[in-house]
Amino acid sequence: MGKPRVAIFDFACCEGCQLQIVNLEEEILDLLTVIDPVEWREASSDHSDTYDVAVVEGSITRPEDEDRLKEIRRRAKVLVALGACAATGGLNKLKNRFEMYEVRQCVYGLDASMPHLATQPAKALHQVVKVDVNVHGCPISREEFARVVRCLARGTMPVTPNYPVCVECKMRETVCRYEYNEVCLGVITRGGCNAPCPAGGQWCYGCRGLVDEPNVNAARDVLTKYGRTVEELQSRMELFNNQEGQPCPRQ
Repeated sequence: MGKPRVAIFDFACCEGCQLQIVNLEEEILDLLTVIDPVEWREASSDHSDTYDVAVVEGSITRPEDEDRLKEIRRRAKVLVALGACAATGGLNKLKNRFEMYEVRQCVYGLDASMPHLATQPAKALHQVVKVDVNVHGCPISREEFARVVRCLARGTMPVTPNYPVCVECKMRETVCRYEYNEVCLGVITRGGCNAPCPAGGQWCYGCRGLVDEPNVNAARDVLTKYGRTVEELQSRMELFNNQEGQPCPRQ
C-alpha cells in the first residue's frame, strides 16, 4: 500500500510541540522510512492537497480557522490532535473567561481591531471536527509521538493512555510530591508522559488533561491524608483543565 502521506498543520499555538518532533533528531530518519511527509510549514516549503494523516497543532480561535480545519479533516483519513492546545484547548482557553476584545486590547493594544486577530473563544479540535488520535501534553512527549506515527504507519490505531500520572510515578519510584507539602494533579491527570515533572521536582500541572473518569474518591483520600483541600486541587486545575468544563473532584 505504500507509506502513508503525512501533513502537519498549525493553528493558534507556540509550535513547541512541532519543535519536539524536530528534537527527535536522528530518530526522524527512522520515521521517514515508514511515512512520507508531504507538508510541514515549520520544516519544509512543500505543499500538498492530498494526504492520509493530518497532524494538527493549536487551538481554533477564528471562524476561518474552523473552515480550514474542516477542509483538513475532509481530506484526511486520520486526524491527530498534537499537544494540549489541539487536544483540550490548552493555555489558549484561559482567555475564554474574558471578553474577546478585552483580550485583544491586552495583547495588541492599538491594533486590537485588526480583522485577522482572534474573534471567538478558543476551541479544541474535537469541538469542531472528529479527532481520531490525541497526543497530549504541553509540550508533547516526542517518544509518544514517534510511537503514534509507527502505529499509524502499520495501519493500527494507537492507544491513548487512560490511567493517572500517579501510576508512572510509582513505576519510576518517584517520591510523591504531596510528601513535599505540594498539591499535585497527578492523581487525576492522564498519564503517558512517564511523569517527568514529579521526577524532576515539580508537581504535575495537568497539561495532559483529565483521565476519562477521574477517581474522585482516590483524589479525596490523598487530599485528606496530607491535610489538603479540594479547593487547593481545583486552584491548580485553572491552568489547563478547569476552563475545559470538565468535572472537578468536588464530591
